[in-house]
Amino acid sequence: MGLFSALMGNAGVVSQEELIRDYGKLLTEGEAIDLGFKLLRDTFIFTNKRLILVDKQGLTGSKTEYLSINY
Repeated sequence: MGLFSALMGNAGVVSQEELIRDYGKLLTEGEAIDLGFKLLRDTFIFTNKRLILVDKQGLTGSKTEYLSINY
C-alpha cells in the first residue's frame, strides 16, 4: 500500500501473519482472523466472530483505541 493510495482513502490488505503477530492477544478462544485492512495507522480486522477496529491516535501513535463489534 502506497502513501498516496492511503491518503486517497484506499485501505490495503494486511497479511494474516502480521495481524496475528500484532493483534493475536486480542483474540478469544476459538477465534481466528479472516481478513484485515490497514488505512494509514488504523486497522480493520475481520474475525470469525467480530470486527475489531484499531485506531492509533496522536502524533506518535502511542495512544490506541480498540473497538469490538460482534457479528
